[in-house]
Amino acid sequence: MALEEGLQSVTQRAVAGQASIAPALVAHYVGSMDELVAETFEAIVGDELDEVAALLEAMPDPLARIAGLIETLLGGSRHDVTLVWVQAWSAGRRNEALADAVRRQMDNWQALIRDVIDEGVEASVFRCDDPAGAAWHLLAMVDGLNAHALVRWGAPAAQETAARRAAEALLGLDAGSLARTAEAGTG
Repeated sequence: MALEEGLQSVTQRAVAGQASIAPALVAHYVGSMDELVAETFEAIVGDELDEVAALLEAMPDPLARIAGLIETLLGGSRHDVTLVWVQAWSAGRRNEALADAVRRQMDNWQALIRDVIDEGVEASVFRCDDPAGAAWHLLAMVDGLNAHALVRWGAPAAQETAARRAAEALLGLDAGSLARTAEAGTG
């Protein structure tokens, strides 16, 4: 439901309807709807993280992984998950269980990106004094560009180009190296 209609669709009545049970049964088995929304968010975002991590692991090197990360996350195929993220950021202001889940998942995404950057630094592919900060920067840029894409602001190709340029600057790469990697099909 959340992927098709958004996180706000996870209500007691909607869950009951989906399961063909009385709303009172949902209330009986669910600690609170706030907790169910948080669990739903974590399941969706955790699945995406696992999927992207597996895609990156299959790529040959850190340069291909960063190029692949940008292409995968900004390629337009994940708008359903982006909507869940955007709604979670907003609803998390009033739902502390959801806010906790959002922070945990942001930490997990940042760690995935940081690990790729650390690997690139160790292999002398990247020149970066602050892999954790660079990972946060890339994550924030991808999140922002994906939010823009939800309202069709900015061309997808321009968004990928902007993210690649920022990543190249953050990682001490030559201009255009991530685009060349993506074009070569290794990203």
